[in-house]
Order: sequence, then C-alpha cells, then structure tokens
Amino acid sequence: MNRGSKKNKESLTDQQYQVTQNKGTEPPFSGKYLDNHKNGTYLCICCGSGLFSSEHKYDSGTGWPSFWQAPEAGNIETQRDKNYVLSDGSSDALEVICSQCKSHLGHVFEDGPKPSGLRYCINSAALDFKEIK
Repeated sequence: MNRGSKKNKESLTDQQYQVTQNKGTEPPFSGKYLDNHKNGTYLCICCGSGLFSSEHKYDSGTGWPSFWQAPEAGNIETQRDKNYVLSDGSSDALEVICSQCKSHLGHVFEDGPKPSGLRYCINSAALDFKEIK
C-alpha cells in the first residue's frame, strides 16, 4: 500500500485497489458517485483525507465525477503521467494523487469550466463521501 494509507488491501474492493494502487481507471458511467448530487465532501478511500467539495462538482459528460476546483489545500498533488495517452495522441496528462497516502485518484485536464478552466476527472472507486446535512 502507499505511504500513509490507513486501509490495507483486504479492506478495499478489487476495483478500489486496482484504481488507487495500480493507477487503474474504472469504466466510464459506472462509478457510484457520478450522479451523486448530495451536499458534502469527497474523501480519499484509502486514508480519508478531504479532497473535493460537492460545490465544485459538475457534469462534464465524460462518465467520471468531475470537479472544477480542488479546494482542500494541500490534499492533492499532480504529476506527469507518461503512460496515459490523451485523445490527441499525446502522453502529457497530469495524474492526480492524494498527497497524504499517494493513492491514484484520476487525472486533471485544462478543458473545464470557468473560473479555473480545469477538469479534475476522478474515479469513484478512489473516493468516499461524507454528506453534510
């Protein structure tokens, strides 16, 4: 498991483990948080760090939960992912990882809405959700 992870392999589903530890991607339109419209915070499934607010989630039409901002300062990092091939054939994608446990979350692209212009495309399998009532 990644450094800082509070969950072990046995506590994650096969898909959660594949996505977070092996940089996998869940099939589009299959994630449990794609159509979640509740108010709350999305957390890292491995360590529980706060990652994204529901206030910044939007429907990008891509099949994965998408956020235009990552408000939890310092809880995510990005790094070049040379193994991810973009639709234009380039391999210059930015991988999004949890800064606390280094688990893979998804990728960020520069085709999102204003004001950031960013689209954080995140796997539901990498997330947990804490509803705010």
